[in-house]
Amino acid sequence: MLQKKLFLALITVLIALSITFALIRNIPGDVIYSRALTIASEEGIPFDIAYERALGLYGQTLEGSIFSQYFRYIKNIASGSLGESIFYKIPVIQIVLKALPWTAFVVSISVMLSFFIGTRLGMLVAWKRKSFSNTFVTGYASITDATPDFITALILLIIFAINLGWFPLKGAYDISLTPGFNGPFVISVLYHAVLPVSAYTIESIGGWALMMKGSAVDVLGEDYITAARAKGLKERRIIRKYMGANAILPPFTSLAIVFAGMLGGAALIEGTFAYPGMGFFLGAAIGMRDYTLIQGLFLFTTLGMVMANMVTDLMYYILDPRVRG
Repeated sequence: MLQKKLFLALITVLIALSITFALIRNIPGDVIYSRALTIASEEGIPFDIAYERALGLYGQTLEGSIFSQYFRYIKNIASGSLGESIFYKIPVIQIVLKALPWTAFVVSISVMLSFFIGTRLGMLVAWKRKSFSNTFVTGYASITDATPDFITALILLIIFAINLGWFPLKGAYDISLTPGFNGPFVISVLYHAVLPVSAYTIESIGGWALMMKGSAVDVLGEDYITAARAKGLKERRIIRKYMGANAILPPFTSLAIVFAGMLGGAALIEGTFAYPGMGFFLGAAIGMRDYTLIQGLFLFTTLGMVMANMVTDLMYYILDPRVRG
């Protein structure tokens, strides 16, 4: 069973990497020509000189046919090398290891907060389906689901950072502080993370609430809920011990998937707040067409998604006896 899942995971990663490679290489336009125009404009140098510099930036990345580039790319990954960033001129793995902790920090807090708030709202509206709270939560979920993440992030930035000045405009911490496990640095990190965490959380609460509501409504039809009501148990106890404890399984097992999804979708929110995570570097790499960096970041995102699926399957197996047969 485990060997089969690992084999499928490997195939999934290979297919995802191949699709990513093909899509990046087929971006419309001449990437070297476009980069040369940018260099010439920014530095005020003749186009022919800028073109030579742009050509040198990409080096061996674009040499040979598309197939030779692909096999060279797969060979490098198999040997443990993600290559060197075209523009940062450092190994891609260094950028990933620098950015991943920041994204994981913000995303993990956001997932926990949104899960805690959303599942409790879901239980409330499932129990009181004819109340105003049901209409409110459903409407809220519809609005946030239809609103792009970066719009929510931009609204928070304008209101709380620009207009009110309560929070910093960008960055992960005050650069005047010495990084480390010391009070001022930790406080600064938490302070700078407030708006990114809020943007993620606001966007995710509605989804958790609807998921929990659907699961809880199914549970409310079970005989043990009817029996608990007939015994005259307090409403709070029924909601927590009987309805909530049984309805929480589907949302709980989705935590890993949502976490991985946030890792992959962090570009717009992190880009808005200039937060130095995976999404921020991915957005910058796409803008500069830094092929090696894009591929490296996508590789780690894909691995995160695949591992999340495996963790979800494992959680189902552990928590739900019906899966074990």
